[in-house]
Amino acid sequence: MSKVSFGLVGYGAWGSHHARVIAESPATRLAAIAEASAARRAEAQAAHPEALVVADYRDLLSSRDLEVVDVVLPSFLHHPVGRAVLEAGKHLLLEKPMALSIAECADLVQLAQARGCRLSVGHEFRFSALWGRVKELVDAGAIGDPQYALIELWRNPYRLGSDGWRYDIQRVGNWILEEPIHFFDLARWYFSACGNPISVYARANARDAARPELQDNFSAIVNFPGGRYAVISQTLSAFEHHQVVKLTGSRGAIWASWSGALDRTFHPTFFLRHFNGTAIADVTIPQAAGEVYELADEIAGMAEAVRTGGVPRVTGEDGLWSVAMCLKAQESVDSGSAVNF
Repeated sequence: MSKVSFGLVGYGAWGSHHARVIAESPATRLAAIAEASAARRAEAQAAHPEALVVADYRDLLSSRDLEVVDVVLPSFLHHPVGRAVLEAGKHLLLEKPMALSIAECADLVQLAQARGCRLSVGHEFRFSALWGRVKELVDAGAIGDPQYALIELWRNPYRLGSDGWRYDIQRVGNWILEEPIHFFDLARWYFSACGNPISVYARANARDAARPELQDNFSAIVNFPGGRYAVISQTLSAFEHHQVVKLTGSRGAIWASWSGALDRTFHPTFFLRHFNGTAIADVTIPQAAGEVYELADEIAGMAEAVRTGGVPRVTGEDGLWSVAMCLKAQESVDSGSAVNF
């Protein structure tokens, strides 16, 4: 079976992980890399001598050899570069957030449909051995009717990003679009049988009074049909990287936890426990969990969708919903009131 050929746009801290996974996967081939920084281009060429390395992503798009383009750039570039990829007739794997506005997300969804291209967004938690097992238990009725979810992150501050873009609100959009977007996506995924969210109420504050837009502490209540709701909470004022998911239903509960020195550690600790209403049991997770592992499954999943013509596990519509939830949460923070979808 021939490998699916990938081009990569962006070879920064996370982009280099994408390059490594694409090159190592038995299902994919790293054919080309586009990177604006001369220093990082040199790093990319040294690490991946088999790949064409260029400065301008448009030179990459002109290659007939590429089937998929993986875009790992600062958030404000997602829409223009993603649009160019789809215009070139390439399948698109786009890092989260999909874009900085609902209109930009909708534009990409519509363009992918018009061009017959697969579009997937990098919500890698849906590929997780840990967080995915939670979804399997919920769908199997292990807690009965799901009624409540808590998704919490306690971590160290964000990396600055290339040229400090992540701390520039004009380029990042808002910080809810950074990490909490994953938790909004998880909540919607876990409650998918109940329907889409109907409203959100959110609060946030900042460690630096001079930079209130950098919301280090954030919490939201997301309401779903039938009185169900999820609490999403994050702090960037802590240490290490610790995430918890707790779900309760009409007949049981689930508690999942993941911890590491950093978010991209290869040596995390994690567990999953299930309460069936009578007894507590540890659920075996057969493989390591964490975004460096989930990335491999995400890349393989995109290759499979392209090879078979199937629907990606995370669609453009999923990416759009995640952005919409984050923007509505920011609207709630700004207004001090609940906001309807």
